[in-house]
Amino acid sequence: MKKILKYMFALIFLISACGRSTPAGIQDSIEISVPYAHAAGAGETTAVYMVIKNNGTQADRLISASCDAAMMTQTMESSMEGDVMSMGDVPVIELPAGGTVELKPGGYHIMLMDLMKELKAGSTIRLTLEFEKAGKMTLEVPVLVIGAAP
Repeated sequence: MKKILKYMFALIFLISACGRSTPAGIQDSIEISVPYAHAAGAGETTAVYMVIKNNGTQADRLISASCDAAMMTQTMESSMEGDVMSMGDVPVIELPAGGTVELKPGGYHIMLMDLMKELKAGSTIRLTLEFEKAGKMTLEVPVLVIGAAP
């Protein structure tokens, strides 16, 4: 009976650990998780998505992003206006104290434009984020097949 209980506890622990994600980066009170980009060819455009959590007691702001794989990097937001999807440049992304902001398809995202090389699924790219208070954070971002999410 003890042996069965031991295996049950081990199984419960393993199952509960599966739902947790290890942060991809932490800088001061800012925590980044599940960053990813989609595969694209040289000269093309793709996007980077992630979850940004501000664990601090003060608001912060994402003020810029840069990537060594792209000629130009911009923070942008997609939104629906009636039946039309539009996209525009966002100078900063506000990160409220104790809040979480998800960069996802159809919302905030980081555009990588005029890629200098092909981004193949299974590879990684280096992305640097700059926060107003937390400073710079560099991440290794996995590249996934088009349409996939972690």
